[in-house]
Amino acid sequence: MPANQLGIALFGRQSEQRRLGDFVDGVRKSGGAMLVRGEAGIGKSALLLDTAGIAAARGMRILRTAGVESETHMPFAGLHQMLLPLRTEIRELPAPQRDALGAAFGLTDARVPDPFLIALAALNLLGEAAARSPVLLLVEDAHWLDRASADVLAFVARRLDSEPIVLLAAIRDGFQSPLDGAGLPELLLDRLDDTAATALLDSCSPTLTPAVRTRVLREAAGNPLALVELPIAARDRKGPLPPGWLPLTTRLEQTFTARMSGLPSTLRTVLLVAALNDSTALSEALDATALITGVTVTAEDLAPAVTARLVDVDEAAVSFRHPLMRSAIYQGASISQRHAVHAALADVLTDRPDRRLWHRAASTPRPDESIAVELETTAKSVRRRGDLLSAVAALEHAVRLSENPAHRCERLVRAAEYAAEMGRRDIVMRLLGEDEQPQLSAQQQARIVWIRESFQDGIRDDSAAAHSLADLAETMAAQGDVDLALKLLSSASLRCFWAHADERSRQRVVTVAEGLPVDDLDGRLLTVLAFAAPIERGKVVIERLRHLAAHPTGGRPAARLLGSSALMVGAFDLSEEFCAASLPALRAQGRLSLLTRDLGAQAWSAARLADLSVAIPAAEEAARLAHETSQPLMHAIAQASGAVLAALRGEQDRVESLAVAAEQVALPVGARPVLATVQLARGLAALGEGRYADAFDHLRRMHDPADPAFHLALRCFSLAELADAAAHSGQGRAVAGIIEELEAVALTTPSPSLHADLRYARAVLADEAAAEPFFDAALGADLRRWPFVRARVLLAYGEWLRRQRRTAESRAPLRTARETFDALGVIPWSERARQELRASGESSRRRSSEARDVLTAQELQIAQMAADGLTNREIGEKLYLSHRTVSSHLYRIFPKLGITSRSALSTALRV
Repeated sequence: MPANQLGIALFGRQSEQRRLGDFVDGVRKSGGAMLVRGEAGIGKSALLLDTAGIAAARGMRILRTAGVESETHMPFAGLHQMLLPLRTEIRELPAPQRDALGAAFGLTDARVPDPFLIALAALNLLGEAAARSPVLLLVEDAHWLDRASADVLAFVARRLDSEPIVLLAAIRDGFQSPLDGAGLPELLLDRLDDTAATALLDSCSPTLTPAVRTRVLREAAGNPLALVELPIAARDRKGPLPPGWLPLTTRLEQTFTARMSGLPSTLRTVLLVAALNDSTALSEALDATALITGVTVTAEDLAPAVTARLVDVDEAAVSFRHPLMRSAIYQGASISQRHAVHAALADVLTDRPDRRLWHRAASTPRPDESIAVELETTAKSVRRRGDLLSAVAALEHAVRLSENPAHRCERLVRAAEYAAEMGRRDIVMRLLGEDEQPQLSAQQQARIVWIRESFQDGIRDDSAAAHSLADLAETMAAQGDVDLALKLLSSASLRCFWAHADERSRQRVVTVAEGLPVDDLDGRLLTVLAFAAPIERGKVVIERLRHLAAHPTGGRPAARLLGSSALMVGAFDLSEEFCAASLPALRAQGRLSLLTRDLGAQAWSAARLADLSVAIPAAEEAARLAHETSQPLMHAIAQASGAVLAALRGEQDRVESLAVAAEQVALPVGARPVLATVQLARGLAALGEGRYADAFDHLRRMHDPADPAFHLALRCFSLAELADAAAHSGQGRAVAGIIEELEAVALTTPSPSLHADLRYARAVLADEAAAEPFFDAALGADLRRWPFVRARVLLAYGEWLRRQRRTAESRAPLRTARETFDALGVIPWSERARQELRASGESSRRRSSEARDVLTAQELQIAQMAADGLTNREIGEKLYLSHRTVSSHLYRIFPKLGITSRSALSTALRV
């Protein structure tokens, strides 16, 4: 073990090592992950290596990877390094996952799929390896991992609760990584205390003079690497040490640079080549050095650098002992030296055209259109394979090397588009933060507008923005770019959805959209109409959606958008149907960002239908994936939908906790759909407890244009609850204006939800003596696909009959309502029906427990899939879990349901 690692292990790190050892022991069977964080030189990697020794002694398999600055542009480089020992096991994976890893690692020419499919493949590959012996994953310098690898490892880290896999990752203070957002426990490494620092220094440099010893202890300030390296700098230096005014990291880099100064010039060149190479291959470093110096170089020539503890060398690789050494060598080289090294590496890598091109690009100090064209061609090629990260990196280099300003602008805009497609706001903002481009064409400017809009979600009440987006879309359409026009109109319609756009702006969006030369049944067009004008164009949207439902086809653009469109016009049954149809493809493709949105629409619609078996797992999965894919507003709307479901279940505490969490995200940005759904949840919860005045206050806010919870479309789908609250709290007159307004709205749109709610409101708010025809009308409507809505009418009708002293007649509708509510699992409404039946003189058996009462949302989803005949592996592929995690869930599900076999699931779920 190198001296600095040995010193760190022996002095001052016993408690941290014990904690890591205990952590590995504690989660070795069930899986877990931890971040080890600290400043440069604090001993993170050494601690991980020591932990690896402990794990190896316990029979664990060790898989390692390390982030390298020069490889951050190479997608999946870090993941490939970690999984390389498992390459023979890749062929045992299911075909889609096997192909995903093959494409990601460049083993095939297939299109690189969505990163989440690659992540699932990695999880299952590691799971299969762990089935033979527990696995320890070590990630050194995780802050320098390429983003694609870091995203995959974050995905894996969140799913290790049922796998015999432990992940430990070291991250340097001041750097960010996707692992930061994985919610992992952290071990913070501080500097050594005085006693441990003194012991480490004395063990490594026992012959220091008292003055130098005191100086090193003071300036190292407990940093273990400094305690080891600064004495070497002091020993090699002629004369007194310079003032210690530089930051410690800079001083350490200087000690490495100074250590290089005494080495032969050829060896210094080898080290510079190794520092700039994106591979550790020894042969590449030696061959490139020979091209630069004209001198044949062998591995023996590296011996002085090994003796100076700068690098480690074996038969095939040269690697730096610490990342600071690499950066110090890089910083100490001149620009011309770096260019020469990259040029030499490009000449060496003739059999690796992809890497060769990167080095050629880095070797030139001035624009070079020929290289820029090659980079652009590479970007198009890898883009076709789905490797967007590499495409963006290639285009960024091409931008720098472009000689033609027009080409430079186009490459910049296209790079930003690719980054937006990945959802990488950080890259987009960096690219678009470049100097202003006066040469941008009108079309390029429009594309940049759309790119920026794609990260705005249309929040804030800004009608002018929606109007200007529509104007810009019209201009683009006139120039023949219909696809861009639809994108801009989609952004404009989202502004109408999230905020409160005025009627003029909404109409402008509709006018431009309906003037485009696209198929009337195009999902993109229907979505624009539904989000921009759910009332004014409700009839058109519903008619076309019904046609598409009756004549399904997979060939129409943006079919995945149909569920959201149906939701906006209140056709919740159609919304459920379209969402269910599009989910399998999104799952298979690993498009988790879009899957999140589809699940969110499914959860909202199913909640309004009280289809809890669909809504509960959809809301839970939407919230989980929204967090994982960094979509805060989708996370908030999923939480708000979860609050609605909790209200339907009578889980009062959960209603408020979810409502508050959603509100905290939505209020600062004025996200009206979230705030409206929160008020709906609170209103439902109050209705369930019989707090009718409170329910009225909550629900009334959805209909007040001055309230942040007002939403033009969603208010139309809460009218029955408002009427119920008003009728029971003596507020019938207070809602008369709202009823009248929505009666007028109903003349424009055939929205099933709105018309059902109006029929209910007319009945419960009518004069007692005149109510029966309204109840007859409500019960005469076709509500076969809306059982909750019908049961709610039956309950209100039974209550009215009892008030009319028609007690015997009241029992039949109340009994049917109770049975429907029981079957749906809406507990407060079940209890309300039971109370009415008791008042009519009829007792009811107690409601029996059901699966929804004892299973978590994810357990319910897994149980449903298993009951449908899916295997554990198939369930895992759909839910992005390992099949062993699914097995663990089923192990807990069976006793909860009182069953012992998979075959009994269907019966248990129906109880």
